[in-house]
Amino acid sequence: METKKLAARRWWYIMPIVFITYSLAYLDRANYGFAAAAGINTDLGITHGTSSLIGALFFLGYFFFQIPGAMYAQRGSVKKMIFWSLILWGACAALTGMVSNIPMLMVIRFTLGVVEAAVMPAMLIYICNWFTKTERSRANTFLILGNPVTVLWMSVLSGYLVNSFGWRHMMIAEGIPAIIWAVIWWFVVQDKPAESTWLSPEEKADIKAALDSEQAGMKPVRNYTEAFKSPAVMKLCAQYFCWSIGVYGFVLWLPSILKNASAISMVETGWLSAVPYLAAIIAMLLSSWASDKLQNRKLFVWPALLIAAIAFLGSFLIGSGHFWWSYTLLVIAGAAMYAPYGPFFAIIPELLPKNVAGGAMALINSMGALGSFLGSYVVGYLNGATGSPMASYLFMAGGLLMAVVLTLWVKGPVEVKAVGGQLRSA
Repeated sequence: METKKLAARRWWYIMPIVFITYSLAYLDRANYGFAAAAGINTDLGITHGTSSLIGALFFLGYFFFQIPGAMYAQRGSVKKMIFWSLILWGACAALTGMVSNIPMLMVIRFTLGVVEAAVMPAMLIYICNWFTKTERSRANTFLILGNPVTVLWMSVLSGYLVNSFGWRHMMIAEGIPAIIWAVIWWFVVQDKPAESTWLSPEEKADIKAALDSEQAGMKPVRNYTEAFKSPAVMKLCAQYFCWSIGVYGFVLWLPSILKNASAISMVETGWLSAVPYLAAIIAMLLSSWASDKLQNRKLFVWPALLIAAIAFLGSFLIGSGHFWWSYTLLVIAGAAMYAPYGPFFAIIPELLPKNVAGGAMALINSMGALGSFLGSYVVGYLNGATGSPMASYLFMAGGLLMAVVLTLWVKGPVEVKAVGGQLRSA
């Protein structure tokens, strides 16, 4: 157990860094939805089916390079990996605004997924290097808040940029900040507390002792193969796959859903698209605080996903003739889908020791990428094929209901205690 209060300045120094980094990653993957709503399909001659495939291609690249990236971050340097990722994904995002044909756009979207693949697991590993399990749900949430906060302001900004300059200038303008941030990142980030210049020797020792004591109480896992075969990891992979169907079907196509459902301008679409993410920010902060306070993770995952599923089902039952009722339920669904992220990503470091936790988080996140691909592709296809988001609501609700069942099926961590000099399962 922790006997000393750990340095509070970690929060003030590290959280802005991880928040900004993930914000920029999310900006450059999600703004394609605004380009789609603003006319990229017409300009390049993209059909509905091809549009949904292009929007989803990011997640294929994202899937293939998750685990190699996480292994390097775990054994090498998070700092170096994120530095090069920032430069490359900023360049890919800006190049999207310069495309002249469909094959070029497909290559860029896939490449963007490749260079962003290791960002999420690497940042989770970075957090595990600095924060204990009683802090980790909140720390994870400040990282993942980069998602809804970014989509919130991006929705408003992108609406204005598209309205004033068109989708090409929007994509270029929103790709440049990542390249600038790469330079700042290089000079302000240290991989571990021991390397920091802003902590005292005593503070460094206290953090190391607290993190080491957590590892001492865990059941040993020899290698990645053993970790990946763990029933809990396999269930969490399936859970995150299903959950991501709902999240990314929602994120990528919400502007198009709103634009097609009502006669509103791109600026109004931007403002309405931002509201679910404002609600998500509040829900995420409350959920992560309560999860750390009660040291219960599952309790703050499955109920929220169930609420989101019910909201999508409600939108389906209401139908397309009641825009504002349906929109209100979309706000609830968005907030509820985001609320569990902090508690969810705190589960793995409590189930598995440090030597394999990073790879397991990458595997889970890679399965989420497959779910994201399926969700963004099918939702985009259904919206185009039916001319209505109703079938999409039903599809996303089904994915979330499966995620609820799988979350309930996961067992808690196994602790080990020293008994007569031997480590025994508790």
